[in-house]
Order: sequence, then C-alpha cells, then structure tokens
Amino acid sequence: MLPKYNRVLLKLSGESLMGDRNYGIDPKMLEQYAYDIKAINDLGVQVAVVIGGGNIYRGMNEMETGIERAQGDYMGMLATVINGMALQAALEKIGVKTRLQSAIKMEQVAEPYIRRRAMRHLEKGRVVIFGAGTGNPYFTTDTAGSLRAIEINADVILKGTRVDGIYTADPEKDLTATRFDKLSFTEVISKGLKVMDMTAFTLCQENNLPIIVFDMNTTGNLLNVISGKAVGTLVSNH
Repeated sequence: MLPKYNRVLLKLSGESLMGDRNYGIDPKMLEQYAYDIKAINDLGVQVAVVIGGGNIYRGMNEMETGIERAQGDYMGMLATVINGMALQAALEKIGVKTRLQSAIKMEQVAEPYIRRRAMRHLEKGRVVIFGAGTGNPYFTTDTAGSLRAIEINADVILKGTRVDGIYTADPEKDLTATRFDKLSFTEVISKGLKVMDMTAFTLCQENNLPIIVFDMNTTGNLLNVISGKAVGTLVSNH
C-alpha cells in the first residue's frame, strides 16, 4: 500500500491515555497506540508525536490552588514528558526506534529539541516524540503540535480524539449532531466549531497545514487515515 502522506504529526491528548480510568495511564491504550503507530511507521511514513499531559496534571484554577498560571503550565509540561516516556517505552518494546525530545532541558531522560536533529531522526525512520510543549507557559500542546508540524514540514496534523470527526455539536451530548467530512478553515471559524485553540488553529491556517480530526481509539483508524480512506474530518484551505 502506498501511503497518502510521507511525514505526519500525530497529536494525542493526555486524557486519551487514561482509557476507562479517571487518571493516569491505561497500559492497554498505550499498547494500542504503539501498535497503530508501528503499522504506519512500517509503511515508511515518518511519524512525529505530540502528546498532552491532562491525564496527569491539568492546569487548575489559580484561585483554588494558589499556584500561579505560569507555574501550573510548567507542571503540565513535565506531565507531557512522562507521557512521552511511556509512549517511547511502549514503542521500543515492539521494536520501533524512537527519540524523545524535550523543549525543556532534561538530558537524563530526553534530547533537547533541535529542529534539524528531529528531521534527521525522521528521515532515518525513527518516531520522534516531542515533549514539554513549546517550553513556554500560556501555550497549549495543540499549539506545540501545530508549531512542531510546521517546523518539520509535516504534510498534515492528525488530531487523534475519542470522537470520529468534527460535528455540528458535541455528539456525546446532542444525539442530533451530524459529522462533517470536509471543512475549510474559514468555515470552522464562521460556524464556531471547536477543533483546536485559536492560536494553534491560526498557525495551521496561515501555513496551509491541513488537519484531520479522527477517532484514535478505534484500532486501525490511523492506518486508514494514512491510506487516504474517508476517516474523520479534513480541515484545509481548499
């Protein structure tokens, strides 16, 4: 099979790793993600991954915790590195070569983020996991995903969620919600649809980087997206 995309950035939420748990990492979800990523890596697709940290630490209300926003954001960045290490371990267990790069220096567990080095790893067939967001507070991991995808010249951002695309309303709350197959960036904005935070979304729009929102929790969906099948919702400038 000839894949539709050569280089992709897979954006995963930290919450997706919880599976049916209330917090932490579900080993079954981790294993499923690892095998799905291996399936496309085996086809020669260059894969980079950005993963959130919401399963371990989610920025909490400063008034409630007494932790200022910047400090809380740094805590969240460290949580993404923990998730990145877990995904790295799961991938290497099944024979996939990986590199974990962190936007915050921590040489004992991860390489520092260096764009050219990341691209060289991808060219050699290694899965590159980007941890610690952008390294700056006040930016989400969605923004980190968009930024890294643009920097490494990815063909597309694959936003893996637990919902199979973008709907007119939240399908988990509104049973009448209908799914879009394709949308333009301007349509997403005019309809007030939630895909990513606006900073991340605008980065993609301005750099003509398409986004595919799909259900990552269904085994084989990632491979279907890579093969060009109509899975999820495509957002692009066309």
